[in-house]
Amino acid sequence: MVAIRIVEAGVERIPDVEHLTRSLHAHHVTVDPAIPHIPPRSADAWWAIRSDRYHDWLADPDAFLLIAEDSQAAAVGYALVTFHDVDDSHSTGERFAELQSLAVIPERRGEGIGTELLHEVYRQVRRRGADEMVIGVLATNDAARRLYEREGFRPWVLLTMGKVPDPDATQP
Repeated sequence: MVAIRIVEAGVERIPDVEHLTRSLHAHHVTVDPAIPHIPPRSADAWWAIRSDRYHDWLADPDAFLLIAEDSQAAAVGYALVTFHDVDDSHSTGERFAELQSLAVIPERRGEGIGTELLHEVYRQVRRRGADEMVIGVLATNDAARRLYEREGFRPWVLLTMGKVPDPDATQP
């Protein structure tokens, strides 16, 4: 494994993770759960939306972006975390974290970069006073689920998606 360093960054570094976000999108397309009549967005559309969200999320002073850099300071992975107030269903602290994104460039996956990023996420979340974290993962993204389960996370809320049926349409 080639050494990396993990740095905390702000909105000015969002362009540096575009290629990683696009690789995450490409990976998501390969594990897409194939929701009828709701295809995945194009990479360009996804990036436009995601980039805007990253700017909005990072406007919160506690939210943070971590970038894993190689020896040439090129971004090879990143994680972005936001925070929420106390959960209404479970006995969390006064707030909890949410890992919004974690991605590693495809040619560096399997080297432990994702785990190193995740461990730095834990450190940063604890420094910001939270003890719990939510991690979203596509239901069909087995590799990501295994990583998070190895770290002690378990499926919690299952979200479903589909087209809203027309209750007045004639049923076959």
